[in-house]
Amino acid sequence: MRNGLVYDLPTRLFHWLFSGLFLMGFVIAKTVDDDSSWFNYHSLAGLTLGFLVLLRIVWGFFGTQHARFSGFNLKSMDLVAYFKEILSGGKRRWAGHNPASSWASLIMMLLAFSLAITGHLMTSGPDKESFEDVHELLANGFIVFVVLHIAGIVLHTIRHKDMIGLSMIDGKKANIAKDQTITSSRSAFGIVLIGLVVAFGLHLFKNYDSQACRLQLFGTTLQLGENERNENGDDD
Repeated sequence: MRNGLVYDLPTRLFHWLFSGLFLMGFVIAKTVDDDSSWFNYHSLAGLTLGFLVLLRIVWGFFGTQHARFSGFNLKSMDLVAYFKEILSGGKRRWAGHNPASSWASLIMMLLAFSLAITGHLMTSGPDKESFEDVHELLANGFIVFVVLHIAGIVLHTIRHKDMIGLSMIDGKKANIAKDQTITSSRSAFGIVLIGLVVAFGLHLFKNYDSQACRLQLFGTTLQLGENERNENGDDD
């Protein structure tokens, strides 16, 4: 029976917001022509994703037991042992993030934040083409880790008969020692997280000029795309 609460609400909300924002940005970037003003909405999604990662970093120090980075298992020997157990059918349970998901979580957060930074530099840096190449490389690397992460969840579920995918929905796992569970899902902080992300997203949307492809970000002007009116001399 899945009755041990291990993941608080902010951690679960981060997981789904993180997935949704990256998917939104990636799909727009891959399906919308880069000459379209709609293409630049992938930049807005990316900036919001970067802001979300910053919030998760804060929660990684002040959150509940398994949300904190100190609760991640990043020991190389435990990672090797985990994969050996997957292949041999071992039954060891991890209350929070197992070694593989601990590494995957950190790497994907690092990639997401790097995407936001390189995306910003593509609009304001002196060597935009170089940053564009790095940005695309990071995005492709992110996809690789997403696929590996999903494959790991499926393999873990099959091998251990443990529906860990559901734990990011209700926060619960089966057969968890009482001292490894949390007493509160910190719902109030989850509401604050949603409010901050929505407020940041609305700020970007409100201050984005789709005609000029410009974004006013807290007093800084970012040129997200080419302004066709200026190129054609319509404003002269």
